[in-house]
Amino acid sequence: MNPLTDLIPAPCRSRFRNFILRARATLSVALCFLFSLPAGADLILTDRADWPLYGRTYDNQRFSPLSQVNSGNVDRLRLAWRFKTGKFGSFQASPIIRDGVMYVTTPYNDIIALRADTGKVLWRYGHDLPDKTFCCGPANRGPALTNDKVFSVTIDARLIALERDTGKVLWDVAITDTDAGKAEQLHPLIGVDELKGATQSGQTGYTANLAPQVFAGKVLVGISGAGYGLHMDLEQEGEYVLSVGGLSGGGHGLRGFIVAYDTETGKEIWRWYSTPESGWQGDWHKKTGYGLPLNRDLKAEQRANRTHADTWRYGGGSIYTTPAIDPELGLVYIGTGNPSPQMDDSTRPGDNLYTVSLVALEADTGKLRWYYQQVPHDRWGYDVASPPVLFDLVENGRTIKAVGQASKLGWFFIHDRQTGRLIRRSEAFINQENLFARPVAEGVRIVPGTLGAVSWSPVAYHPGLQQVYIAGIYQPSLFFSRKLEPGPGAPWQSYTFFRKADEPDWGVLSAVDVVSGKLSWQQKVAQPMVGGALATAGDLVFTGEGNGRFAAYDAHSGAPLWQHQADYGVNAPPVSYMVGGKQYIAVAAGGNSLFGYTVGDEILTFSLDN
Repeated sequence: MNPLTDLIPAPCRSRFRNFILRARATLSVALCFLFSLPAGADLILTDRADWPLYGRTYDNQRFSPLSQVNSGNVDRLRLAWRFKTGKFGSFQASPIIRDGVMYVTTPYNDIIALRADTGKVLWRYGHDLPDKTFCCGPANRGPALTNDKVFSVTIDARLIALERDTGKVLWDVAITDTDAGKAEQLHPLIGVDELKGATQSGQTGYTANLAPQVFAGKVLVGISGAGYGLHMDLEQEGEYVLSVGGLSGGGHGLRGFIVAYDTETGKEIWRWYSTPESGWQGDWHKKTGYGLPLNRDLKAEQRANRTHADTWRYGGGSIYTTPAIDPELGLVYIGTGNPSPQMDDSTRPGDNLYTVSLVALEADTGKLRWYYQQVPHDRWGYDVASPPVLFDLVENGRTIKAVGQASKLGWFFIHDRQTGRLIRRSEAFINQENLFARPVAEGVRIVPGTLGAVSWSPVAYHPGLQQVYIAGIYQPSLFFSRKLEPGPGAPWQSYTFFRKADEPDWGVLSAVDVVSGKLSWQQKVAQPMVGGALATAGDLVFTGEGNGRFAAYDAHSGAPLWQHQADYGVNAPPVSYMVGGKQYIAVAAGGNSLFGYTVGDEILTFSLDN
């Protein structure tokens, strides 16, 4: 018996309980910020009207407590304003909103401040890129704020700090040497029939495209482009086809890392490399930590270790997405990318730590606290790319501080965020076939394939419903291995690659119950999904598609409730905020060239009609 809830009519009790859960979550976050941050921290306020961080709060939940727009009136949602940036390209940015101002980044690293209620430009920073040719986009996933600064990383691997009110450059530091991978010229892959007519769109080379995270006087950024591989673009019967592969041979690739800078000066505080100087080989696991065989040839790997024991120096492990932070524990949670060389494993023996892992670091020092490697000795490109999300998991009356991650394998992994202990894997949100199959000359069919079950797309979490929402991908791929004839300047002996299978693919929006690990509902859409989701207290889930469809779904049932047809692919994570008593939903519409979706340059912002 509960005297308070007993006074509430029975049909309303579920919503009342959800309200209490949301209120408790908001209060706990506020108290955590107020009492856990060290003295002098550049505090980000958590006004419910704002969207001040990439994931709105440090937990990366991408949940808005606003409910003016809800499942009962979302059909009245209309375009309030649109803004064209003038920069066409893969538009992946998540806007930041604070005190009535929206800050957004473009694919080519412009940073723009807009009035969040009208889209009027307040200031604009234009970045001068030394090179105009970039792999896989180019793209940028958004800025970060402190009380007086705006931060953004660039394609040429720089971290820029601007004055928040004016856009004036305060400091600009090089994260790393962007020329590091340019000496690796790739030999034409003569004799690989599946790649005839293909054009090379990218190879190893340091870059940065994640949205930074700001915490306790530090701005955290990760580097990408470290996982040595080859992107080849093909067009078959008018359709874009991506092939991703890697060449055998030591001495190729770069070493991934995350680095913390002082928000005031830009001085480096600490740097953590995702491939260690010792212990890179790990424990030579035959199976994953959750019991699936990896089909490794351990004898061949151990022979290769005699001559390739130093491949940690170019071992990959890019950091693709924004960290989550637990201020109370003082821990930073990141995902790491594939090892190098990508897919071809003949010259990188061992487990290849700490690639394809969920990692917890100490925020003050960058010291490794724990890691969980989803795929030791990865050959399939199953990066831990979708940002980690933090939530409290209530089980058997006990509250566990949990961290979840939507994996490219097709499961949502849930861990104890203090220790890294795996609590559970969810039901598969994408059907899996031939996981961890070895490549063969004629190609073996694998699902998830080249793109994974979910890409860098951030999930959204609804604390009242204890559900996470995942924008997923169903695309079968063929996994090949080819022998090559070594030649002058091309000592490679093999080439291993994925390419899309000649069969239908699609996208799936999934709701996963984090308590049970079961799928609550799924909605199939026409194309593989990339961009991410937003959940709101109005019991709505927003997400977009490459064909320009931007839609709202009922958070309880998955029923589609509203949609808008954009001119370009909607392949960025939506946000929600309030200005002048009106709730807005905003999203970038600019497609994604890597997925073959129409690129553009728009910010679309919606509110209820009058």
